[in-house]
Amino acid sequence: MTATTSRQPAAPQPATSQPAPSQATPARPGPPRPATALTALAVRHAERDPDALAVVDGDTTLTYGRLVREARALAAHLRANRAYQVAPGDRVALLTSRSARTVVAQLALWWAGAVCVPLDPAQPRPRTEAMIADAEVALTVGDAKLLDSAALTGPVLALPEEPLPEQPLPGDEFADRAGGADAVDGTDASDPDRAAFIMFTSGSTGRPKGVAVPHRAIAELVTAPDYVTVTARDRVLFHSPMTFDASTFEVWAALANGAAVVVCTEQRPSLEDLARHVERHGVTVAFFTTALFHQLAARRSRLFAQLRSVVVGGEAMAAEPARAVLTAFPWLELVNGYGPTEATTFATAHRVTARDGDGPIPIGRPVAGATAHVLDADGRPVPDGERGELWIGGSRLAHGYTGLPALTAERFVDHPGAGRLYRTGDIVSVRPDGVLDYHGRNDDQVKVRGFRIEPAEIEHALRLQPDVADAAVTVDRAGTPEARLVAFAVPAPGPVAPAAALRERLAAVLPAHLVPDVITTVERLPLTPSGKVDRRALADRAHTAGGDAAEPPAAAMTPLEQAVAEVWSRALGSEVTRADADFLALGGHSLLALAVTDDLREDLGVELALADFFAAPTVAAQAALVERALLAAHSDLHPETPEHSDDH
Repeated sequence: MTATTSRQPAAPQPATSQPAPSQATPARPGPPRPATALTALAVRHAERDPDALAVVDGDTTLTYGRLVREARALAAHLRANRAYQVAPGDRVALLTSRSARTVVAQLALWWAGAVCVPLDPAQPRPRTEAMIADAEVALTVGDAKLLDSAALTGPVLALPEEPLPEQPLPGDEFADRAGGADAVDGTDASDPDRAAFIMFTSGSTGRPKGVAVPHRAIAELVTAPDYVTVTARDRVLFHSPMTFDASTFEVWAALANGAAVVVCTEQRPSLEDLARHVERHGVTVAFFTTALFHQLAARRSRLFAQLRSVVVGGEAMAAEPARAVLTAFPWLELVNGYGPTEATTFATAHRVTARDGDGPIPIGRPVAGATAHVLDADGRPVPDGERGELWIGGSRLAHGYTGLPALTAERFVDHPGAGRLYRTGDIVSVRPDGVLDYHGRNDDQVKVRGFRIEPAEIEHALRLQPDVADAAVTVDRAGTPEARLVAFAVPAPGPVAPAAALRERLAAVLPAHLVPDVITTVERLPLTPSGKVDRRALADRAHTAGGDAAEPPAAAMTPLEQAVAEVWSRALGSEVTRADADFLALGGHSLLALAVTDDLREDLGVELALADFFAAPTVAAQAALVERALLAAHSDLHPETPEHSDDH
């Protein structure tokens, strides 16, 4: 089956030159949009309404006019810098905390002719260095403090702390117009086929792989989108990590349509932080990973009362949370988005309604220039209703993988009947009305809490440990908010390292979302009759996996420790009986931590920042934090404080 974007039905078109089986009627592609660079989109709105709000970062605001002027001044600085002059075509890494400066720096790099390689300040240095090497980064720019703490081996340049003086521009106030040439050293910043970003995803070889995404693909995704409503009156929440391709939608869906980007100033926001931020700044449009949406839906978060449009993506959306949110907030435009980084964030989308039943929500139809083709292993269309692999085509495909021509040729295929297509590895079927249903993967790749994960990357890191002979990784409770990565390690001869020690070592080389929630030692890995690792048997065993078994008897908990343990038990789905229990060792992760901090606020009236939560990961340590917070909040518990003291 072949499906393409659009509004008017047309006769089916086969995906190959050979006769196609019976197919559902696809939609005819709409008129192609002019190819545009992201810099030109920013300039367009700066020319139309220079005083319109573009970026909100706490108490800092940037109008479109100021955003463009600051970015162009920074671009000129980068091109003329004596220490390292950014040249057209350079790949420049960007290491900043999420802020208005992030948006300014992205534009500046593009105006300087560079490709932006986003880095995550929270990920381990070895992974960051590997990304810099694989992307052939010429220079890393960013916040001075982050650059100092990262201690990278290559050239670095701290961004100026204050906006630079405006640069004189020839001609009109904004020289870079849609389709025109840039005025900074003659650099053509309006070429839509240039790569805008190199985004890294998990790699099956043990190293992440960089995806080069062109300007035109992002611009087509976000300009006047027909899958979600974004207007100049909207405010779009920017809370995703810069290395996550959802941040592309969060920033550029706003700026492409004259709306405002609202930067979430909390780097690790709790559920309450998100709600307060949405309310304070009048956010109307937001993206949430599926797992985070499920958490917010379970709590009927008040942030939905403020929002008009919510896009959800990353994993299969469950019908019950969607139904609950739409029942409580019937005006909400709820969109289930699907798409790999290789097809620029979203390739298909589905507007969720109460009619979507009790099963998983469909992933919908192709959007914004994408095409979808459901093919068998030989590249032939499958009959209606049958399952096949989803191949994505159209104008929003990435250039490929940086430095990996063989992998690019394997995944980006020149199909004889449909042109250049990306093989997703996802299994789908098409309904009679052309809507796509998702049925999982045809390989070992998994999605956990919205992150795309190659188990082989984690297994490779485990096998590098001197006391591990072999390893396998699977997912327990896949597709639920309680999903967790479970690793099985076969020990090498000699002493066996505790699971906590292995997790600590992995955390030094892998980002947090790739560190297994549980590591269990096994004598050998189960094998299929053909000699391969039996993933099904591992998945069955994962549900009872719990890491190191031997523990000394538990001491009695205090009432406050018991209260914290009860909150943990609800989030983890298993009883917590020890004051020295460690949240991470029990399978806790950042998403469950959001639920715990929210429940602590509801049950005990105490707010814990996520940074404090992970700094005190045991029941006893968190009970002590709760006690201090309660004492600080209630002055009547301090008899030594004078009644009319100025202390608060």
